[in-house]
Amino acid sequence: MSGGSNATGLRLMAVHAHPDDESSKGAATTAKYAAEGHDVMVVSLTGGERGSILNPAMDTPGIIERIEEVRRAEMAAAVQALGVRHHWLGYVDSGLPEGDPPPPLPEGSFGLVPVEEAAEALVRVVREFKPHVITTYDENGGYPHPDHIMCHRVSVAAFEAAGDPERFPDAGPPWTPLKLYYNHGFSLRRIEVFSEEYERMGEPFPMRDWMEHIRDRVREHGDVMARVTTQVTCGDYFKQRDEALRAHATQIDPNGMFFAIPLELQQRLWPTEEFELARTRVRTAIPEHDLFAGISGAQEAESGAAAARAGEEAVR
Repeated sequence: MSGGSNATGLRLMAVHAHPDDESSKGAATTAKYAAEGHDVMVVSLTGGERGSILNPAMDTPGIIERIEEVRRAEMAAAVQALGVRHHWLGYVDSGLPEGDPPPPLPEGSFGLVPVEEAAEALVRVVREFKPHVITTYDENGGYPHPDHIMCHRVSVAAFEAAGDPERFPDAGPPWTPLKLYYNHGFSLRRIEVFSEEYERMGEPFPMRDWMEHIRDRVREHGDVMARVTTQVTCGDYFKQRDEALRAHATQIDPNGMFFAIPLELQQRLWPTEEFELARTRVRTAIPEHDLFAGISGAQEAESGAAAARAGEEAVR
């Protein structure tokens, strides 16, 4: 485990499939909590070894042969920008299979690892770091990448197992995380709010193609805003989010859609990041504005006794 500080507040673990996901999904929230003195850890389940070079300026001779080394260096810079800890779980990127039907996943890739095996590896990290809150992806993975779907399955399994002394007894003393959230960053309504502002200003909207893509996703999976329970105000940390995104230079085009909307406009029109409370072992009131809502303090949560008495209460 690397980076971060010895904070005395509560602990948040953000579980992601690849390096760069932590900077495009919930990044300003993690930066905010870290800056406020909470202990925040990003866990990358894979090394992103099969990621394509999405920034034309980085598509240079020999880059693919060095991609693992490059992506580790990019991740280190992103971690520094966000002010969080980081842990590599050590699995190999599955890549995004393309075709109809799609080809089989490469042998040894994360998408083929048994869920129980990967869950035990993540439980080991959970029991060492002792997070009060875990964030991950929903059952659709945010988008249908096999590693994102697997990230959801593994994270949920680890959340359920970490506090059970009979599960994975060799993975350390039990620890019961109190809340599990799904990231919901790419809502249609958010993009529409920006589009409406550009229309008011009489200017062409630079994310029109992306908005149509999100509308297609809504038709297939529904609007994620209908699932959102928690909006964290974190606009003051959008600059750190963007710095972390730019650190992933092979994956993020600085002239691309992530930076199409001026920062000031984003902070004024939509200064929040969105989450869905998927599991809770504490009482809380919906809607929320804090991932730690309902957790009265680190001391109450340390032993897990309060959670054991209350039992698990599913929000949905």
